[in-house]
Amino acid sequence: MLGCNRACLLRVLQDPSAPVTLRTRKFITNRLLSRRQFILDVLHPSRPNVSKDELAEKLATMYKTDKGRVVLFGFRTQFGGGKSTGFALIYDDEAAQRKFEPKHRLVRSGLVPKVDKPSRKLRHERKNRAKKVRPHPFSARFVLTLDNQFRGTKKIKAAEPPKKGK
Repeated sequence: MLGCNRACLLRVLQDPSAPVTLRTRKFITNRLLSRRQFILDVLHPSRPNVSKDELAEKLATMYKTDKGRVVLFGFRTQFGGGKSTGFALIYDDEAAQRKFEPKHRLVRSGLVPKVDKPSRKLRHERKNRAKKVRPHPFSARFVLTLDNQFRGTKKIKAAEPPKKGK
């Protein structure tokens, strides 16, 4: 390691093929939701982090189930690295997973296609434009169109101030 700078040394210490230890805590067999749920501690001292895909494969082999039934979320790496903690669910079957999992996690696992919708800002702008076209039932414009009588204070646009020359 002579002549090796800090970056080189970090690459040597962070081996992507290094072993990873999985520990489970608070294991519960939840019959109502037909799943097993637990907190998963991942020890990875010589790696920066471990992908959820890799963890799902390891858990599927540990618990003798399909990789698609394993759901991992909420992972946080401890300060200084070497240990990550998150939540894991293993569903008994796909029907239970589709029934009880939130939509965003079903999209992540590939069971439901992502719904493409316009951005939040564009949706709000459209809504506000539609409000201007179609008046609100309690607004003065709507009341005027119903019985052609004026109620309340009429909204008028501010006129330009008179020019000084005239």
